[in-house]
Amino acid sequence: DGVALGKGLKCRQCKKVLKKIQALAGDNPDEAAVAAALQKGCRVLGRAMGRLCQRLVKKYQNKITEELQNGDMPQDICAAMGMCQS
Repeated sequence: DGVALGKGLKCRQCKKVLKKIQALAGDNPDEAAVAAALQKGCRVLGRAMGRLCQRLVKKYQNKITEELQNGDMPQDICAAMGMCQS
């Protein structure tokens, strides 16, 4: 159905965005590293993904920062934000 399909697409996009941000932030990121990665990550994803990325960042910046600093994986972070099934 359309909702599940939309959810699957959102989940894939969310994971793609967070994998990019996680790679840019490095292995043991502090708050500044995550903030810089959030800014840069959205720019390098292209126009459509970049817009989605910026919406995610605006809405969930504190959660993304906290979870990346905790070493959580993109799948888990996206699930915590309601983008993926956990």
